[in-house]
Amino acid sequence: MRVTRRWIVVTGAAAAAGLMLALPQHTSNAQSGKLQVVATTGMIADAARRIGGDAVEVTALMGSGVDPHSYRQTRTDIVAMTRADVVLWHGLYLEAQMEEFLLKLRKRQLVVPVADALPRDRLLAHEDYQDRFDPHVWMDPDLWSGVVPVVRDALAEARPENRAVFEANAASVLRDFAEVSAYAKGVLGSVPAEKRILLTAHDAFNYFGRAYGYEVLGIQGISTESEAGLNRIEDLVDLIVERDVGAIFVESSVSDRNIRALIEGAAARGHKVVVGGELFSDAMGADGTYEGSYVGMIDHNATTIARALGGSPPARGMRGQLGQGTRS
Repeated sequence: MRVTRRWIVVTGAAAAAGLMLALPQHTSNAQSGKLQVVATTGMIADAARRIGGDAVEVTALMGSGVDPHSYRQTRTDIVAMTRADVVLWHGLYLEAQMEEFLLKLRKRQLVVPVADALPRDRLLAHEDYQDRFDPHVWMDPDLWSGVVPVVRDALAEARPENRAVFEANAASVLRDFAEVSAYAKGVLGSVPAEKRILLTAHDAFNYFGRAYGYEVLGIQGISTESEAGLNRIEDLVDLIVERDVGAIFVESSVSDRNIRALIEGAAARGHKVVVGGELFSDAMGADGTYEGSYVGMIDHNATTIARALGGSPPARGMRGQLGQGTRS
């Protein structure tokens, strides 16, 4: 019998649902009295930690270098989510392999898809799925700011007595998002207009391109599950040569195989193109690093892109400009 991928996904989802039903009904197991929060991605976890402050303990399921498009929940993840006071997930079909489980879990405890609350008129269509949207909304800090009140209200629903603290912390987060947005607009605007071509491993930067006026090209589609065909590679090599593209970018959570193919293809045509740096697309940097915070991630990406494409960012990005150390 031929085992199809769909059969595997459905069977896995059914097994997860069975395990969920076998577990006891949700009870908070926090010995510290802190609100137990599980977030699927690092970007959501960062917002929850900052908004919740000392009142929360946040677990992120997907760490640095993890691709959320193909991620499937483990038994450990299921136990953590069923025991949490609040589960925060992205939505917009980002966690495609987890969606069925999360929707079922939502019927029995506080489970919130934070990006689903964003205005539909500000979302970009998904190229692969009808009636779906491009989920990479965190690439535009002004748009990503819309998840802050959603996270704040979810935490306040679970812990009403801490609402004032959550509101104050959320206001601070929004100020920092506005600050990094303004910084990105400035440094990315220093790149000559004809050089504002951002070529990466997959289409994670469309919101970035819209926000900062860049032409964005991905070898793969919006989902890393899509494949880049030989024709796509050849077309992009043609573009690199014809438009004198000098730098392309790898992503921390996506294989660089196709990027290397572009570099080799351009070299065969007598054109040199280099890797302009590694960008954080579907996951942030390592825990405890500046790039492991949302502000640090956006600062890093904007600074790296501007420097590689001929702009004039500060030597250490916004962090160096403001002397803010590793503040998130």
